[in-house]
Amino acid sequence: MSGLHASIRCDTPAVSVDIDIDDGATLAIMGPNGAGKSTALSVLAGLRRSASTVTVGDEVVQDGRRFLPAHRRSVVLLAQRPKLFPHLSVRRNVAFGPSALRLQRGEVTERTDRWLDAVGVADLADRMPGQLSGGQAQRVALARALACEPRVLLLDEPFAALDVSVTQQIRSLLRDLLGQRSGVTVLVTHDLIDAVSLADDVAVMDAGRVVDAGRTREVLTTPGHPFTASLSGLNLFVGRHVDHAVDDDEGHRVVGGVVEDVPEGSPCAAAFSPRAVAVYLAPPHGSPRTMMRARVTDVVPRGDHAVVRTLVGRQIVDAEVTWSAVRDLGLVVGQDVVLVLKASEVRIYGVASPGAPVSAIEVGDPL
Repeated sequence: MSGLHASIRCDTPAVSVDIDIDDGATLAIMGPNGAGKSTALSVLAGLRRSASTVTVGDEVVQDGRRFLPAHRRSVVLLAQRPKLFPHLSVRRNVAFGPSALRLQRGEVTERTDRWLDAVGVADLADRMPGQLSGGQAQRVALARALACEPRVLLLDEPFAALDVSVTQQIRSLLRDLLGQRSGVTVLVTHDLIDAVSLADDVAVMDAGRVVDAGRTREVLTTPGHPFTASLSGLNLFVGRHVDHAVDDDEGHRVVGGVVEDVPEGSPCAAAFSPRAVAVYLAPPHGSPRTMMRARVTDVVPRGDHAVVRTLVGRQIVDAEVTWSAVRDLGLVVGQDVVLVLKASEVRIYGVASPGAPVSAIEVGDPL
């Protein structure tokens, strides 16, 4: 047996989640505050006793008779804040985990140097944590976590305390590092971009249960549960990066600004607000850079506006318009329309390359 297998059961708060994740896969867990995401993560990390069963590889680390503490699980948790040891240098912070594993001195040094270099902080090795910026500290915390070479890496909102520009840099770095990992990674996040950039699969939790699950791009671009559809308020359009645009290979292109270093031809996603989408009955005058034919699948209220849900190829794209626009255009389900987007409103991100799938995520009825 390999990977991570867990049947998580907690009473307070009520959580009932079953997951099986293969080695090499990254699972994102999303959902609103209070959904049970952090509770599930604390069980996996060995920070909470409950009526749960957790197996890492061939070893049962928790069940009704056994409970291995966190430091004996080959599981590492990286939280929102770096929490570096303030009295240790950057080098000694990163060396702490391998040293605690009682590895030979030469292997501790090799791992420490390798991971300092991997996250781009080798030149900061002799500094103290108080001399680091927020982004530098989080890079060091990531190196410290990975230097343990854990079977399971748990990431709890790892970018929540960082500025947007720093987040983009570390997200790109982490995507590369996760692509090289042979172990399991579980990411808890509120951010749609984190999920699509880093995770092979996603599980959406609400009220302690998984309400939507599957391959990340499929779940987030064609959500199967109302909560998933409203999760971020953003549209995602996935495909390949072709000349500052996302191309779905079916004749649809979304042009925008590339936020990260995304190689030509690699998987990527365009993120944009429904408010950035204009709806027409026929192609408008001029030469908009993004114009796509779509079919209306629903018209639903959102405050004093309406969300026109459309299907572009096999992907869902929402447009937020006024009710007077709905009336003037005569928008109804099944109607063919033309969508126009401003490139300045679109951001393009690299996404996780397809990896090993999550074997199974049990999707239950909401409590």
